[in-house]
Amino acid sequence: MTEEAFDLALLQQWVGRTEVKKDVIQPGMADALAATLDRAAPADGLPPLWHWIYFWTAVPASEIGADGHPQRGGFLPPVPLPRRMWAGGRLTFTAPLALGKPATRTSRILDVSAKNGASGQLAFVTVRHEIAQDGRIAVTEEHDIVYRALPQPGAAAPAGKPAPADAAWSREITPDPVLLFRYSALTFNGHRIHYDRSYVTGVEGYPGLIVHGPLIATLLLDLLHRNMPEATVQQFNFRAVGPIFDIEPFTVCGQPAEDGRSVKLWARNSRGELAMQAEAAVG
Repeated sequence: MTEEAFDLALLQQWVGRTEVKKDVIQPGMADALAATLDRAAPADGLPPLWHWIYFWTAVPASEIGADGHPQRGGFLPPVPLPRRMWAGGRLTFTAPLALGKPATRTSRILDVSAKNGASGQLAFVTVRHEIAQDGRIAVTEEHDIVYRALPQPGAAAPAGKPAPADAAWSREITPDPVLLFRYSALTFNGHRIHYDRSYVTGVEGYPGLIVHGPLIATLLLDLLHRNMPEATVQQFNFRAVGPIFDIEPFTVCGQPAEDGRSVKLWARNSRGELAMQAEAAVG
């Protein structure tokens, strides 16, 4: 299989594959993420999206690919396109995960598809996760992954979409390498695009280190928490629109609905372009 043409039928044989991981929702890990986000540690259940720091994929060093991720072809299909990104997701929170107790994540590949985009060939993989604790499902998530080819030499970056201008809340974030390192460490994410500047600029052709999509989504819900501390997030949908790099600050924004039952959230880069859009249903 090559970047130019891959066997979609072969990759679709991964649909239906499952994986089960067990972990303990350790309070120390939650405390470390709270410190990374510069907020108080949770006293009760795990805040929404913080489950991403658990259920690590820890493979031996001999099974790591050139990009720092586990080699392809295990649970996830062996898509040959070199750029791999977190494209978005849809989550439902039915109960908070209790700190200090074991939990189980059951994952299943729902779909593998492909299309040609403005930047070339794309492949999409959707994975469904169910996280259970005490025999009850607490979190349901559909996670979208996108794979793409490297850019052609000299190709201009696509034009960005303007971000909304009606934010009721906003907070500027400086994505320095320390923030990216700490989040990579907490998620056991070895993907070199988040910490290896020579790799991300010289191999994958980006202008700087890439801020993790899950970190941006977590910062969006953190903004909601700071402005609506009593709200309970019931659902959260998000989609990455464009990458954010560590070479400039970005802003997380929010606009609650008039009825207070939902909040539109988004991240914009320093040029005012939309980088991530999301919506949270709250109670």
